[in-house]
Amino acid sequence: MRLQLQGTCAAPGMTLGRARLVAATQHAVDHRPLGRHEIESELTRLHQALEIARQELQDFRGRLQGVLATEVNEFIDAHCLMLSDGELLRGLDELIRVGHYRADAALKKQRDRLAGIFDAMNDPYMRSRREDIDQVFGRVMSALQRQTTPAERQLAASVGEILVADMVAPSDMAQLAESGLLGVVAAAGSTYSHGAILARSLNLPMLVGTLDALSSIHDDDLILLDAEQGLAIVHPSAGDLAHYRSWQRSQLSRGRKLAALAQAPSRTADGADIRLYANAELGDDVARARRDGADGVGLYRTEFLFLRHRQLPSEEEQFTAYRDVVLGMGGAPVTIRTLDLGADKADAAGFLVRREENPALGMRGVRLALQFPAVFNTQIRAILRAACYGPVRVLVPMVTQSDELIAVRALFSMAREELKREGIDLPERLPLGAMIEVPAAAINVRALLDHADFLAIGSNDLTQYVLAADRGNDALGNLYTPLQPALLRLLAFILHACRKTGKPVSLCGEIGGDVHFTALLLALGLTEFSMHPSQLLPVRERLAQLDRSVLLRQAPRLLRAYTYEDVEQVLATMTEAAMRPHSPTEAPAA
Repeated sequence: MRLQLQGTCAAPGMTLGRARLVAATQHAVDHRPLGRHEIESELTRLHQALEIARQELQDFRGRLQGVLATEVNEFIDAHCLMLSDGELLRGLDELIRVGHYRADAALKKQRDRLAGIFDAMNDPYMRSRREDIDQVFGRVMSALQRQTTPAERQLAASVGEILVADMVAPSDMAQLAESGLLGVVAAAGSTYSHGAILARSLNLPMLVGTLDALSSIHDDDLILLDAEQGLAIVHPSAGDLAHYRSWQRSQLSRGRKLAALAQAPSRTADGADIRLYANAELGDDVARARRDGADGVGLYRTEFLFLRHRQLPSEEEQFTAYRDVVLGMGGAPVTIRTLDLGADKADAAGFLVRREENPALGMRGVRLALQFPAVFNTQIRAILRAACYGPVRVLVPMVTQSDELIAVRALFSMAREELKREGIDLPERLPLGAMIEVPAAAINVRALLDHADFLAIGSNDLTQYVLAADRGNDALGNLYTPLQPALLRLLAFILHACRKTGKPVSLCGEIGGDVHFTALLLALGLTEFSMHPSQLLPVRERLAQLDRSVLLRQAPRLLRAYTYEDVEQVLATMTEAAMRPHSPTEAPAA
């Protein structure tokens, strides 16, 4: 019998497949007291299971590339840190040695104790980290009970399957994507979680908040996942399947029309030129950006070089990577972001740093770089050398105040002198920019503009920090949204300050590549967007349909809005007013 379940679209698209349910694994626990003669062998069992769990994560981490590495490594590193936590390991050993617990019972007791601590916390972000505890302990328990082969660890995924689960960890989603996963239906989760962002990057349709999914869907049920409408249709009818086939035909047609835009100008319907840059990390990103006519690379992430091995990359390794990106863009500008790691990931990259209770507000980005000037100098030298091969700009992450930019500029000057003494010919000037992610930097943006040649707005972190809302916490889904009036006013303030000084500003967060927000950003005055390469053509198409002058006139209405609902309503009416009928294969009027 046909059943229709409602959810929230986290990643658009439609797909047809068979359900594969994933419920929380229930592990049998042996509560019999441990004999004295069994203690040492039980400790060995435990430590072997812990090592297997660590090795599984490291092996998987080593196979990741590109967007998968960017989105997933943060979680893998956090889980590895938990598995190496001295206090946790000592507590487990003590339960076995003193309490005579068996290894699985000791794991359960420690897991329950930590879960209780996190559940009692007032901070929603910290409470949301409870799922990390469940995932880490579940992995060790599986290893302990010999469920350790890749085939057994995979969540029964194969080509033609749609995952149905309570929530999906990004590491699991990446692993399943390698096996041909078609889509995801999650009972919980947020549209701005790392899992949702990863699903969009992988072009996997995904629903979140599909409350009755696990109780209503069974393994091997045929599902039509219509994320476009926020629906999971179990046992679809002939009419549903006809609709799906029609959608497939329209997608093929649209794909051909979008391909025709690859070398078209990025221009609004009323002739305003807009710059579209690509966010990139690996060679595939650069190749696609150039193929689809990006104006350059607006954000080149360098973290993957530091996270690829548990040691710091050499100057030569960094130089080669940066040079290849510059050459790959064929003369278009490349913006290289300096190292953007926090204390939670720095240890995995070879830095000797102490652990922090709240790494999101700790020693990260430029703060970490300035604490390790020798390491930073190596990166700076590599960037300067790569700049000999084409136009390069440098972007500094997590800037809070202008003295950080002054310090970075001084380090670049010293490195430049070093290289000149070594006989290396360097470009005369290298533009230095600041990333606006911290509210203090946004509010005091005029001071930064005295020392920055350009700015880039990191809207993901800026939204999180302005709203004090973790984007991965599904309980805060209604709060974490770019349509919050406070955030819009801050964005407008930054863009106005840049216009007054004549300095360029781009936006490189998720909303930059989301066509639902293109009209909003144009209305606020943005003219430089940076996005995942897969979004270049859809955004170029949307630009060609929008009259920028109409949107600019409507901006005051947006900024007068008091609530998210008000903004949503104003945005809908102004977008409709600005839309012009336009064939995407035709160049807009000059």
